[in-house]
Amino acid sequence: MKFPPWTSVSEAARLLKAGEVVAIPTETVYGLAGNAFEPKALAKIFAAKERPTFDPLIVHIADIAQLTDIAKDIPDSAYRLAEAYWPGPMTIILPKKDCIPDLCTSALPSVAVRFPSHPIAQAIIKESGLPLAAPSANLFKHVSPTTAEHVAAQLADRIAGIVDGGPCSVGVESSIISLTGEKPTVLRPGAITPEMFAKVLGDVAIKESTSKPGQPMLAPGQCDTHYRPQVPLYYGEIPVGYTLPEHTVRIAFGTQAGPIPATVNLSATGDMVEATSKLYAFMHDLDKTEYDLILVDPIPNTGVGMALNDRLKRASIKRL
Repeated sequence: MKFPPWTSVSEAARLLKAGEVVAIPTETVYGLAGNAFEPKALAKIFAAKERPTFDPLIVHIADIAQLTDIAKDIPDSAYRLAEAYWPGPMTIILPKKDCIPDLCTSALPSVAVRFPSHPIAQAIIKESGLPLAAPSANLFKHVSPTTAEHVAAQLADRIAGIVDGGPCSVGVESSIISLTGEKPTVLRPGAITPEMFAKVLGDVAIKESTSKPGQPMLAPGQCDTHYRPQVPLYYGEIPVGYTLPEHTVRIAFGTQAGPIPATVNLSATGDMVEATSKLYAFMHDLDKTEYDLILVDPIPNTGVGMALNDRLKRASIKRL
């Protein structure tokens, strides 16, 4: 396997200013970053990931004051959310300024913005002097990377460099909330839960996201099949009478009984935050040719469990 150079913060900033794309760590997952103002850099992101251009990108900043460089008509609610949850795993959708290319937003009039908490991500954004468009650093629809090695395994020969910031602490993509309509609407669940949004904004809507292939999506990560390992993953009750393949592995949660012994456990104590941080790493670890099927235990659909259920629903085959 050909590996790109493991890249320093200063070298990453230099590459980004030169129009290249670089994988950087964030607290959610590793992102494939490029200059959000430069269409050629954005095109490199889509090409490296084999990502369709109807799937918009998230723009990353390192200071709340940078919001006005990217978005316009910013409501007070955005600043209240920013004060509560930035830097952190929250993306806000706002009306975009004309300086953000249509390629970044899939020609939508809105832009998705996030202020990551990872110190290396912040350092790269600050040193480059650029807002960085950065979807997850993986091939389109594959499992998102939570370590630099995950990035190298998928994109090694496609990008200019990788900055190793260690394992991601959150482990799933950011929560996305849109402030462009009449009512704040959660478009993608994540570590910032609907209850947490409601504490700041009052009542919020939750959109059940389904994709419309070929049409611009309201937010990233809305495809019905997404985050999928190569080994079939099944999440749900096993049909009566179904015989599991010989080489089936199981991702357990808590102390639930399962049809086979647990191969790994997201959290033996049922801790949802621990489970979230481990999910993608376990999916990578078990995505091996010697396995026939990955089973995942049911997870309560409350709090951050909504994010786990959302990702697993998209990663899962629909029937056995």
